[in-house]
Amino acid sequence: MAWPAAPALRRPRILRQRWLDLSFLHWAVEPADVAHFFPPGTRPDTFEGRTYVGLVPFRMVDTGLPRGPGVPYFGSFLETNIRLYSIDETGRRGVVFLSLDANRLAVVAAARTVFGLPYRWARMSHVRDGNHHTYTSRLRGIESAVGISLGERLPVGPLEDFLTARWGLHIERAGRTWYLPNEHPPWILHSATLTSLDADALLKSVGLVPPGRPPDHVAFSAGVPAAFGLPLGQPSPGR
Repeated sequence: MAWPAAPALRRPRILRQRWLDLSFLHWAVEPADVAHFFPPGTRPDTFEGRTYVGLVPFRMVDTGLPRGPGVPYFGSFLETNIRLYSIDETGRRGVVFLSLDANRLAVVAAARTVFGLPYRWARMSHVRDGNHHTYTSRLRGIESAVGISLGERLPVGPLEDFLTARWGLHIERAGRTWYLPNEHPPWILHSATLTSLDADALLKSVGLVPPGRPPDHVAFSAGVPAAFGLPLGQPSPGR
């Protein structure tokens, strides 16, 4: 199975950035348990009858306009997001973010104001020691930590496709549900072994019930460049 290519992104593009050193932690959950988090006109996307909660810490670098250099200092930061997987009435698969924690206060303020994204400011760190990565975060007294060790390259499978072939995000803004499209090259994923995890309080902070077990799927990617297009609106029918 080959990684699917991103649909062509309509111009103009509005933003570009690079996502680096990403760890993907995923738990399978019942769709009904998280359906109330989804914007109108969307629902939980499923794989073999289950949907997934994702916890993804990584480095964001070189954020900027479509052309020219990235924004100095503010364009590079650490981020940890908690995400769900969505599909809308047109069949577009996307992501619904429950939180995006970053260690740049100005980025948090701008993203919340311009896009309505649930960014939160946190003190964060990322340390790489050979094939081992450690991510830590402290948010209003909530501490979290993830440690992983890299393994071999991960073959493409249907679950990896489901979790990572996402070419946009769904968000409710100004009384409507919007789809913010993106494009990036195919992921190169590696298997990963979880060496430490402290995330229950972080998951609770967005209204999730901690699964009480290790993630069902763990993977790592060195990263990809990404670009975003203009938001696309859609009708917002009742739930």
